[in-house]
Amino acid sequence: MGTKVLISGASIAGPALAYWLGRYGFEPTVVELAPALRGGGQAVDFRGETHLTVLERMGLLEELRRIGTGGSPMSFVDRRGRQLLHLPADFAGGDVEVPRGELAQVLYRHSLPTTEYVFGDSVTALEETPTGVRAGFRHGAPREFDLVIGADGLHSNVRRLALGPERRYVRHLGYYAATWQLPNDLGLAPGSVGLNVPGRLAAVGADHRDPARAGAFFLFASPELAYDRHDVEQQKALVRDAFAGLGWQVPRLLESLREAPELYFDSISRADVPAWSTGRIALVGDAACGATIGGMGTGTAVVAAYVLAGELARARGDHRTAFTRYENAVRGYAEGCQKGGDRTGPFLAPGTAAGLRVRNGLLGRKWIMNRMLELGRKVSSTMELPDYEAETAIR
Repeated sequence: MGTKVLISGASIAGPALAYWLGRYGFEPTVVELAPALRGGGQAVDFRGETHLTVLERMGLLEELRRIGTGGSPMSFVDRRGRQLLHLPADFAGGDVEVPRGELAQVLYRHSLPTTEYVFGDSVTALEETPTGVRAGFRHGAPREFDLVIGADGLHSNVRRLALGPERRYVRHLGYYAATWQLPNDLGLAPGSVGLNVPGRLAAVGADHRDPARAGAFFLFASPELAYDRHDVEQQKALVRDAFAGLGWQVPRLLESLREAPELYFDSISRADVPAWSTGRIALVGDAACGATIGGMGTGTAVVAAYVLAGELARARGDHRTAFTRYENAVRGYAEGCQKGGDRTGPFLAPGTAAGLRVRNGLLGRKWIMNRMLELGRKVSSTMELPDYEAETAIR
């Protein structure tokens, strides 16, 4: 019988980790609060050699290229709809860009043969025993596992249970973001076009798969807000209040929000955790070193999952050795990528009219845009990846 590993979270990091653990002979169980895989969401991208190498070793690179969006160009307009700035597809789309929901489906499908998935439940208690970790659940009976991994995002439940309250580790960066799906009544093309005023961005673009559908992306500057993360209607009201009075297509987009069945709403924040593990419990992805938007979190999560599983296989289940090696290998890389998230809000919605003019003027120069693309690829390609399968095969 293999080592039993409980993974909290079925977004990106969790299924990616489950895939590799199953490949090495571990027995992963993934528990997810949502009743099913979450669909929709913004497109996410992979860029640089490190990201692409992991995807290739997973056997997913060509599949993701086939379902890729080809990149998402973005235009910024003023209140009259006049274009202020255009960003080409490769600026935001990296080397491979895929809708988040489709990426989650791919990872789920490839990990499913060796993974137990439990939807509609969550971890409520963790107690280390001499031989493992006893996990309590909101609905299911308590179970014991050899190891527990928090892959449950910036607001990690596992991190809270194992290391303490979120306020110790998560820092608000001054902005909030919201996304939702709506009918493409405006006849939009893929990519996005957005109204940009100081401290606010309201953008919309057609769905890459279904031209009859569109996706809205709103971002606004704000001090930290107190709200119920599970109250969707309260969150919709916050978005409507933040964008009240704006022209262009904003009133129509806000009207569509009333009927939207799902809404993603969260602060732009970052997680800084001094130690990524304690005892038999560890963190991966945004739970350990997250940035809501712009910190290459998806690529970093897939890389971190690869290394964590590989180190556990290399250490033959010795979690103390594996967790230490994993953090030593990934932390510097993840923190370098994470820094990009600090600039996302001010980049997408500068707080002043002067800031908007400066950003538009700089990115209107092709050489500056190319330099930024080059730096992004360089940051995401700074990690040498061990070939864990070759090592384990030799032994």
